[in-house]
Amino acid sequence: MKKIGLTGGIGAGKSIVARVFATMGFPVFYSDIAGKELLSQNESVKKKVIEIFGTSVYNNGELNRTYLAEKIFSDISLKQELNNIVHPAVRDYFSDWASKQNSPIVFNEAAILFETGSYKHFDFNILISAPKSIRFERVMKRDNLTKSDVEARMKAQWSDEKKRHLANFEIVNDDKQLLIPQIEKVLKSIEK
Repeated sequence: MKKIGLTGGIGAGKSIVARVFATMGFPVFYSDIAGKELLSQNESVKKKVIEIFGTSVYNNGELNRTYLAEKIFSDISLKQELNNIVHPAVRDYFSDWASKQNSPIVFNEAAILFETGSYKHFDFNILISAPKSIRFERVMKRDNLTKSDVEARMKAQWSDEKKRHLANFEIVNDDKQLLIPQIEKVLKSIEK
């Protein structure tokens, strides 16, 4: 089984490409969804998070996202501590999930694959890219955010230029080039 990392900056369209692969019959694991699930339901993860952030991080067993966001955005070291809990748990979750799939290829969609070093665990990595202007427009419309909000989120991620050096393939989602032919071309290369 080949394990493929699928990544791209906010607004690049990695979820759209992931849905295309899923429609083609390939299993897709969504790291962001898995991370949220682990924070809400995994007792080991919850215990570690409480040790760092205190009992206020959960209300009646539910993650207090506002409280957690305030903490990690006001202290970068706390954000790193949270990542040190969640990212290994997500990797383990993916490995377990992948072992249960009956497919020659599985995909892992993750926003910060390169930033965390997780890309090293995959056979190939695909970068979904788009011009910043298009990404700004998409995210502002999708999430009802201001340009400065989107800019802050983009700054937390590596640039496409930096990611390109680590990616095996790139799919450009610029609303000009067709996605399906690019996806099929990458898939043929992976299947070889």
